[in-house]
Amino acid sequence: MTIAKLIKIVTGVLLLSVLLPVAFSFWLARHQAEQHFMMELDAYTERTLIRTNEILQQAKAALGKINSFTGEPCSDAHLQAMRRTSFVFRHVQEVVYLKDNTPLCSSLVGRSTSRSLPPPTWINSDNYDIWYSTQNDIGLSIPMVMIAHGPHMVLIDPSSFIDLIPFSAWPINTAIIGLPRNRVLTSSGPFDKTVWEMARESGASKIEYAGNIYLIHREPRAGIAVVAWASQAPQTAEIRKLQLIWMPAGILFSIAIAFWLLRLLRRLQSPRYRLQDGIKNNELVMHYQPIIRLADGRPTGAEALIRWPQPDGSMLTPDIFIPLAEQTGLIGPLTRRIVHNVLTDLGDWLRAHPQQHISINISAFDLHDPHFVDMFSQALAQHGVAPHQLALEITERGFADPALSGPVIARLRAAGHKIYIDDFGTGYSSLSYLEDLDVDILKIDKSFVDALEYKTVTPHIIEMAKTLRLEMVAEGVESESQALWLRKHGVQYAQGWLYSKALPAEVFIAWCSAHGVT
Repeated sequence: MTIAKLIKIVTGVLLLSVLLPVAFSFWLARHQAEQHFMMELDAYTERTLIRTNEILQQAKAALGKINSFTGEPCSDAHLQAMRRTSFVFRHVQEVVYLKDNTPLCSSLVGRSTSRSLPPPTWINSDNYDIWYSTQNDIGLSIPMVMIAHGPHMVLIDPSSFIDLIPFSAWPINTAIIGLPRNRVLTSSGPFDKTVWEMARESGASKIEYAGNIYLIHREPRAGIAVVAWASQAPQTAEIRKLQLIWMPAGILFSIAIAFWLLRLLRRLQSPRYRLQDGIKNNELVMHYQPIIRLADGRPTGAEALIRWPQPDGSMLTPDIFIPLAEQTGLIGPLTRRIVHNVLTDLGDWLRAHPQQHISINISAFDLHDPHFVDMFSQALAQHGVAPHQLALEITERGFADPALSGPVIARLRAAGHKIYIDDFGTGYSSLSYLEDLDVDILKIDKSFVDALEYKTVTPHIIEMAKTLRLEMVAEGVESESQALWLRKHGVQYAQGWLYSKALPAEVFIAWCSAHGVT
């Protein structure tokens, strides 16, 4: 992934990091409030179901008990047994003896005067007949749940199903719906039947309606549904309370992560990371300045000069970014990129012209890399280029520590590479070592070529090179008079704008063809 893409990602993450924690705090407050609200509602519904089932099981147990009576129906003993059953099973209001669905006697009044019962409202899977009716022997119009099995029937007050002590943090109401006829059997508060119609049509277990939340739990075996509901106002109040807790935390988290990401963004936009990205993405390009033999004016090769195109169209020169590469540990990857680009650009041309060569600049840091020589050999072998066609230019600083640089330079020369001392005379460290160094060519810096007639040190440099049997290349030659002076004083090669500026690979090849390299 490129640094540019990474910067875009980090910028996007930065924006999200500011928005998401705040949004998450809103969501978390709402989620916790809703979860708490629904847990309370669900727990109340569950308690109502448990109680309803307990009462229904008690009714079945009461019927089982009284049906075990074997004496004469409606006798004093029978009436006493029915009264005992009603007393022992506390949710049973009355026990009635039936014959062909007609009440004959009951635990409350003895002989019954009630009319015959209609067909049961529902017969459950255990073959119990169930009615929901106000019919009784004492003249009270109170709806009761009647459950019959065998010759006996028990009456249950449906309000006992919802007779619970609330433990919730806010008021909760419940209603029991009889499923066979969708009738409200009992309710702890006003129940809007529209809600049940909506639940029937949609099959939903949760409905929001008229500022309330309704939770529906169906119990088909018992033939009922439990509906619990509560106002949404407490939930809204709890959301606001939780937001006051979570919002500051979300804001603090946003600030912390934004601060960290801004630091990362500044780091990614630093020159080091821009250069690293440029090397990785091959943004840097090579230009080639011809090197001319002064004796006949013919090109013998070129110096490879790296350039870094910028988004605004400008071009950074190596004197700007090479020091940065050396300071940040990127010089090794940069040198490998240069070697790769030179051989990619001119590998075919060099194979076709074995007398031509390209010189590349390397850093003193490259000489400390134990894999440096092997990297060169592998790259040349891969492109089929002879070692003598790739020369290495090393500045005086590269020779400052002969104990380190000497063995590496010796290996390079043994492999067939020519070694240049670049910008000779601009430093102060290498003069005393020059006689001991294994080098081939000395490059005279442009500062000594400018205004040769005023430079008294240039002839001494030339004479020193002759004494050490070093060939010479003069840099920055811009006039014929300079070229004549250099040729007259025994300098073999020159480069500079008199001949050509540094050229892209294709233009350089065309220039060489036009100047006698065929």
